[in-house]
Amino acid sequence: MPPVRRTRSAKATPAALHLTRFLPYRLSVLANTVSHTVAKLYETRFGITIPEWRIIAVLGGGETLSAGDIARRTAMDKVQVSRAISRMLDSALILRESGDTDRRKALLTLTPKALAIYTEIVPMALAYEAELTDALSDEERATLDQLLTRLQARADALATPAAPEGEEAVDA
Repeated sequence: MPPVRRTRSAKATPAALHLTRFLPYRLSVLANTVSHTVAKLYETRFGITIPEWRIIAVLGGGETLSAGDIARRTAMDKVQVSRAISRMLDSALILRESGDTDRRKALLTLTPKALAIYTEIVPMALAYEAELTDALSDEERATLDQLLTRLQARADALATPAAPEGEEAVDA
């Protein structure tokens, strides 16, 4: 009796992932390149890190926010935000006060020292943005803005778990 030949199962070959063409990877590399380039503008001059700058930028509009609010707005990890806040408190860059309605929720604001840093960095950051986007026409810049807004909305929707059928989604 001849030996039984085993054949491969009819599994589909997975599509190849070309990392240099994979959108999430490309966006991450671009964001990191831009962040680190801008960071060089203020790291040595002001002694602040990327997370600290992001917190200053978020609070720079005069808002008072909690650490959780900052983490959500910047898409930074809560631990990263917490460490940056600790350094900023030690450096007298932010003030922490308990909330009026919920004493457990600390609210953060910038000190005059941090506001002075914000005032100096913003023109540098905007000049870098203008130089970066100078590679695009006005129409391409507008299109990029629209596309990024749509992609962010879609990413947010995909990140929010759908409620099981028959149940409503609840905000955490």
